[in-house]
Amino acid sequence: MTVKCKSVVESGSPRPSFVNRIFLLSPAKASGRRAQLLLRPQSNFELARRVQIRDATIGEVFAFCSGLYFRGKLAYANHFAPTRPGRHRVYVITPTRGLIATDTVIGTEELNEFATVAVDAMERRFTEPLQATARAIAPTSKYEAVILGSIATGKYVEALLPVFGDRLLFPTEFVGRGDMSRGALMLRCVAANTELDYTAVLGAVRKGPRAAKVSVMERASPAR
Repeated sequence: MTVKCKSVVESGSPRPSFVNRIFLLSPAKASGRRAQLLLRPQSNFELARRVQIRDATIGEVFAFCSGLYFRGKLAYANHFAPTRPGRHRVYVITPTRGLIATDTVIGTEELNEFATVAVDAMERRFTEPLQATARAIAPTSKYEAVILGSIATGKYVEALLPVFGDRLLFPTEFVGRGDMSRGALMLRCVAANTELDYTAVLGAVRKGPRAAKVSVMERASPAR
């Protein structure tokens, strides 16, 4: 099953009305060097201070920890997510708490907790909260979920497929791209106001030849 997404030709154009779609963003590494900078009491830059007083969102924190890749995912999902008052459409996959909205406030406790559990399809402390929150967020067959993250390894999709089945989608342009290339691609799509095409994970070819590099410095153009 391939979902052809319409290009948005003008800023503020209406989103497709038939779609109850959510975006699922793969997490940043909570045990990495940049995450440790946020946890150090000696760090005095703004985001570190906000994390230490529990006043930063998980979107901000993971964008700092991951850099271009997560920043691209966050910008893309926020730009193209269907809007509906009072309902979140963009969620982050976390190592211990399943799916949480990108504007959820976190602090040092959560960041330390995330670092203790591996993001692995065989790790129940990861998969069980992920599946439980996915069922709660998208309780009916009307919901589609677009995963913005690795689909080749299975560490996310193997846990999500039992919940979403053929409603779990991914951007076809992700095949053959590394993290940095995906991040740059999504930022260019936001700049061009052009949404990618999505394909169901179930039964799809998830690995392929390395795709051409994408530079965010190039003039934005439709990613088709």
